[in-house]
Amino acid sequence: MRFIFKTDYHQDIRLAPHSGHVFWYGLLLALVIAAPFALDEYYVGQLTQVGIMAIAGVGLMVLTGYTGLVSLGHAAFFGVGAYAEAVLLGLGVPFFVTMPAAAVSAAAVGIIVGIPALRLAGIYLAIATFAFALIVEEIMGRWESVTNGYTGLLVPSIDIGDFSLSSGLPFYFLTMAILVLVILLVLNLLRAPTGRAMVAIRDSEISAQSMGVNLAVVKTTAFAVSAGITGLAGALFAHKLGFLSPESFTILQSIELLVLVIVGGIGSLHGAVFGAIFVLALPQALAIMKDHLPPAIGEQPGFEPLIFGLILIFFILFEPFGIYGRWLKVKLYFQLFPLYKKATFKRQKSYMKSERLR
Repeated sequence: MRFIFKTDYHQDIRLAPHSGHVFWYGLLLALVIAAPFALDEYYVGQLTQVGIMAIAGVGLMVLTGYTGLVSLGHAAFFGVGAYAEAVLLGLGVPFFVTMPAAAVSAAAVGIIVGIPALRLAGIYLAIATFAFALIVEEIMGRWESVTNGYTGLLVPSIDIGDFSLSSGLPFYFLTMAILVLVILLVLNLLRAPTGRAMVAIRDSEISAQSMGVNLAVVKTTAFAVSAGITGLAGALFAHKLGFLSPESFTILQSIELLVLVIVGGIGSLHGAVFGAIFVLALPQALAIMKDHLPPAIGEQPGFEPLIFGLILIFFILFEPFGIYGRWLKVKLYFQLFPLYKKATFKRQKSYMKSERLR
């Protein structure tokens, strides 16, 4: 077992608490760099998709995992970022301007949603964001002068001279570089006063407000940051697809993103990556499962959303901390063995008095 003896207050906010973190994350980064040279093109494409979904998961994690605000409308921010990227590139704007612009566009939309939703919480906020996603999907289909409606919109490639960044290894490295930068950005945000205020709101709004936290400002900031990161993922997703249509940004994608953060591990950036792997692997597993099920079950049109819903309910009931939470339990089991106790992770049913006032 590792014991960390702290001799400096700065140790509480370091990105790497000890040398083990530096070694293992350095090894992971080396594997990410080396992976595309050892894998087929199909698997490189799948890893790229995992990276894009992980960026979107980090965006939703800021709002749901760290601020405690449930959203069923993040596919709208995803779509705003994708269409902003495609439209701006079509106008001849350089890609190193279009991607930040896509993130800013999605963040602006997030502020527009966040301000009216300040007085909402729980299921009411989820319903409001759900309605917003439907409105944005309808706008994407009707605003034909910009989005080309349901006919679809081609996404220009990212070219630097004769070199293309929109596919293959260059796009893989671009996606992974942006994923690493986004994770570092969020880690630093969480160490800052704004990030700590977000976590305080998640734990108890009344306690946070009594400590001087401006709920309106922090919640709106959380919506903006979350939407901006998700919009950046949408810009990458646009290049991955190469062709945009409103059907690519339906409410099912919002549900997939929510499943991603809950199954991966709510309140953890590791969970965003684990959840992205799970969400990408699940359709493949369902496709294999359908071959072994009766046609009356496997060919039902709502089969995949049903499975997603059941998995979400299962994790909420039996493993609320997701895949990453389970990994922490396994790791702690071996660290404490043979002194591990079954009650170590027993869920507590008592709540703070401030929570009872809600």
